[in-house]
Order: sequence, then C-alpha cells, then structure tokens
Amino acid sequence: MKKSFLMGVAVAALFAGAAPAADLKFAPGQDSKFNWKSYDEFKAAHADLKGQPLTIFGPWRGEDEAFFRSVLAYFTEATGVDAKYSSSENYEQQIVIDTQAGSPPNVAILPQPGLLADLAGKGFLTPLGDDNSKWIKDNYGAGDSWVGYGTYKGKDGKEAFYAFPYKADVKSLVWYVPENFEEAGYKIPTTMEELHALTDQIVKDGGVPWCIGLGSGGATGWPATDWVEDIMLRMQPPEAYDKWTTNELKFTDPAVVAAIDEFGKFAKNEKYVDGGVAAVASTDFRDSPKGLFAVPPKCYLHHQASFIPSFFPEGTKLGQDADFFYMPTYAAHPELGKPVLGAGTLVSITKDSKAARAFIDFLKSPIAHEVWMAQSSFLTPYKGVSTDAYANPQMKKEGEILTSATTFRFDGSDLMPGKIGAGAFWTGMVDFVGGKSAEEAAGEIQSAWDGIK
Repeated sequence: MKKSFLMGVAVAALFAGAAPAADLKFAPGQDSKFNWKSYDEFKAAHADLKGQPLTIFGPWRGEDEAFFRSVLAYFTEATGVDAKYSSSENYEQQIVIDTQAGSPPNVAILPQPGLLADLAGKGFLTPLGDDNSKWIKDNYGAGDSWVGYGTYKGKDGKEAFYAFPYKADVKSLVWYVPENFEEAGYKIPTTMEELHALTDQIVKDGGVPWCIGLGSGGATGWPATDWVEDIMLRMQPPEAYDKWTTNELKFTDPAVVAAIDEFGKFAKNEKYVDGGVAAVASTDFRDSPKGLFAVPPKCYLHHQASFIPSFFPEGTKLGQDADFFYMPTYAAHPELGKPVLGAGTLVSITKDSKAARAFIDFLKSPIAHEVWMAQSSFLTPYKGVSTDAYANPQMKKEGEILTSATTFRFDGSDLMPGKIGAGAFWTGMVDFVGGKSAEEAAGEIQSAWDGIK
C-alpha cells in the first residue's frame, strides 16, 4: 500500500519494443566500472534466441520504466529477443486477470510476495529451479531471506523457488544534517543504546532530537508501522517477525507490545519530538523532515526510508547537506546480527519459454543491475556488482547496507492482510501516539485481525 505514495500517478503503458542496440545507455567495454566480461559471457551463451518473442509485465511506469527499458536494451542487444514491456496503474489486479484468462505475459515482475504466492498456489507460475535459489543464497546479502521471499507452495502443495529478486529498497535508515552534528559535537550512534543516549543528550543541550510525522491522508499512521517493524527486527529473531506478519504471533504478545512501547520512548515524549507529541500524528510525513534543515534546527534525527530525499528542500546535496546512517541494533542482542527492513520486486515466469529463462539468466549478470545503478533509484543485494557503478556515494552506502545484511525482511504491514497492515495497524499507532497504552493499541489491532474470516 505504501508504495503507491512513492510511485506517483502514471498513465498505463502499452506494449512497446525495447530500445535497439544503438540506444544502449553505456557503450559496452568503454567504462571500467561495469562488468562487461560477464555481459560478453551472457551474450555468447544466448546467441540462438534472435527473433524469439518475450512479453514482460511489471510495476514500473514513468521514470522507473525508462530506467528498466535502458536495462532491457542490453538483454535484447545480447540475445536478439523481441522483448516488449508493459505496465498498468492497477498492475496487481491486471496480472490476476491476465493469468486467470489464460493470456499471461512470459514474465511478471511484482513487489508483493503474497500475491506471487497466491499465483503459484493456483498453478500460474513456473518453478525457477534449485540452481537459481542456490545462486541467490550464494550471491545475495542475506541470501536465505531473499530465497524465502521467492519460495511458495505450488498447486501440488510442494514448495519451490518461483520468484527471482531484482531491485530493492531500504527502510532501516536515520537521516541527519552533518553540519548540525558537527557543530553540536555529536557522533553517529552504532548501537540502539547509543541512539537513546544521543536522544537524551540533545535534550540536555537544549535541542529537540526527532522529527516524526505520521500524517498521510487516508493512510495516516503508516510511518509508525515502519518504526515498529524495524524495532521488532532488533529485539526479536526473524522467525518471530515472520510469525507476527501471519498472526501466529499475536499483536498482544509481550514481544510485539514491547516493540510498540520502544517506539513510544521516542514518539511519546514531549521533549523528544518537534512540535510535541500532539504534532506527531498531525504532521504530514512529507513535511516532517523539513525540521532538519531549519536554522536553528528544529530536530536532529528522522527515521525514514531511502525515498525521503524526494521531500527535502530543493537543492539539498546528499552527503553534504543531508546524510543517513543505518538504524543500529541493540548491543544487548548481538545474536540478531544486522537486520534490514525494506522492500523489493520479484521476477517470475508466468508463461514459460526459452527467452523467459534467458531473461532470468540475464538478471544474474552484474550488467542487469549496474546499468540501472549508474542512473538512479536502484539498489541491489547482489554482492557481485561493481559498487563503483552506483550513481552517487549515498546509493553506494545504501547498497552496502543491503549486501552486508544478515537478515532482510519485507515491510511487515505490507505482508499482513489489507484490513490490518493498511488499516488497523495504521490507526492503532495513531491511537497509541494519541494516548492509548501499547497494550490497548495492540489489543485493538488484534481484535480487528480476529474479526477477519
């Protein structure tokens, strides 16, 4: 649900051919930051596909569609495949309609593991094979996590690997203004205990530590769910997180209540948030980070995903005027490693063909990642890419967070039923910040889940 805020409104795209070889964004072999050798090897291995058709359906429109087409151009140049990409503003519904009607694309790219699991269970997806799942496990940061998000039960009830992860987003970030830290003498915290100490220190120095805004129209409350999910991954093992998103671990469980309470330590203290607690729910999430840039600063810290710079003041230079650090883990829980909360897209075969299999193979080539990395808005957990290909140092740092992660988990509220993850969880967090206890808020959310039939 949250992704709709980030992708914008766009007109549905009709099928259109990929760019010809003459339109390749970067000339093969002419820039050392790309892995051209792997591309040449892929090209040599798939030279017998000229003229074969390939239809790809995905979520990208507007600028992201242009970036994907620039990547697809390398695939068509290498193979000669007649590849066509399309999308729809209502792509989730469209792929269900197309598969049920017996007219699916060869390849479907979706950001929802739950939807893909449902398609697999109905027999609409083709297993990608153990060799591909092993490749992901061996070559992706937190590879086991990514394999898990692509593994579903088929129509026969047997589990198989159906979805290849490609393109990721990171949510486990805390944003700040380096100049403000430097002037105040603050250091980047490396543990959650240090983050709490920094929060207290800022107050002692007469400042306000956090800007937090939960406002988002009809979706008000969702930024708080990201907070709670990040904290859950830092207080509980990933298995508990997984059980929580499926209601095997109830919202009323002490582990979940403790995570909500931990969020409250930041959001429900009058001295900790810009505008006081009353402003938390009423401040729009897009306006919330503006306090970082006020003179003097209205706040020093802001927890938000990698997309938030889109709402920074015009002309803000990342790495100079604003930067981020990984939301740290608790020194008291070293056994939990380095978890990362985020999202990603998954590539599945909905109509098998040799060209479709070749496209999956193409995604194992660093070039399939690096071409988009070098432009904008693309992160990958693939450890085999050249990180020098990232368009800027901030994307490179975000990419390194992904490749060094020990655990990766999708946004929990997006994995929950819509009435919970895009309903009761949102409103429950608003009620919590508004004065209800963690136990009361959790109880209301659980009651809503218990009411789903």
